[in-house]
Amino acid sequence: MANNTGIRATELAGSVGLILAVLVEVGAVLGNGTLLVVVLRTPGLQDAFYLAHLCVVDLLAAASIMPLSLLAGPPGLGSVPLDPSSCRAARFLSAALLPACTLGVAALGLARYRLIVHPLRPGARPAPALVLTAVWAAAALLGALSLLGPPPAPPPAPARCSVLAGGLGPFRPLWALLAFALPALLLLAAYGSIFLVARRAALRPPRGTRLRSDSLDSRLSFLPSLRPRLPGGKAALAPALAVGQFAACWLPYGCACLAPAARAAAAEAAVTWVAYSAFAAHPFLYGLLQRPVRLALGRLTRQALPRPPKVCMPQAWHPRTLLQRLQGLRKNPALGPSEVPEQTPELAGQSSSVSEAT
Repeated sequence: MANNTGIRATELAGSVGLILAVLVEVGAVLGNGTLLVVVLRTPGLQDAFYLAHLCVVDLLAAASIMPLSLLAGPPGLGSVPLDPSSCRAARFLSAALLPACTLGVAALGLARYRLIVHPLRPGARPAPALVLTAVWAAAALLGALSLLGPPPAPPPAPARCSVLAGGLGPFRPLWALLAFALPALLLLAAYGSIFLVARRAALRPPRGTRLRSDSLDSRLSFLPSLRPRLPGGKAALAPALAVGQFAACWLPYGCACLAPAARAAAAEAAVTWVAYSAFAAHPFLYGLLQRPVRLALGRLTRQALPRPPKVCMPQAWHPRTLLQRLQGLRKNPALGPSEVPEQTPELAGQSSSVSEAT
């Protein structure tokens, strides 16, 4: 009885994990596809090149390594066997696309740091094409490390095609250092500098303010509130979200790379899909939190939606026409000959006597 309960709990956990994995896959495809369309159709975005690159990397991961994990590994169906060559290809894609994503996020953070902290020094910014070429070169070298690991098992044995389960061999610590530790340090330095600059700007008094008098009345009238707000609190939101999301998604995977192979293989499903959730979180974190991207998305959505048909109204009863007529009557109060009111006999006699007297 206890054995059946354990089996049912395992099946339930596998089903819930499969549903969550499918939701992450769908969110990654829809979110990155939408953000890529917005970026490509909105000229003038300052970090458009890096945003488009991050969307492309996430879409490549959602089209390759995530379906492989769903079909051939836990918590997926696990019913698709892979031969040794396909297993090596899956290892190479995982070992190359994950560093391309993390290094791309770090490059985006550094680009925003240069735009915010040094906006008037365009000569100090390297070309985005050069930066992203270096990112892909490093990702290719890190992916090649997976080919130096032990070969996958022959088809009778279950093939473990992930990076964690022996894909890198003795190079796992080096791969984790370059793929996760280095981008984390770059991202922390970039967004930490952005927060410090924003906090200094919030602490700086605005221009044109007069010095307050030192009297008792002035001190009482300018008492601080009971709940003082931290200067730069709003500016700390975006750096905290960016660094927190990076640590929450990639730190478990990086720690699993440093653990022994047996423990890493036991935690493979959980840490892998926590890392893959970053692909679905990037469009919201780096896209919708930016005001220009939200405005561009709203404009494109209004253009795509069908407009309601206009209701035909008679021109005479149109509100604008009535308003113009009322304004015209107020400006020209003179009446025409047909609109002169008829005079009474008494008024007529008075007018004739006045004319005779004159």
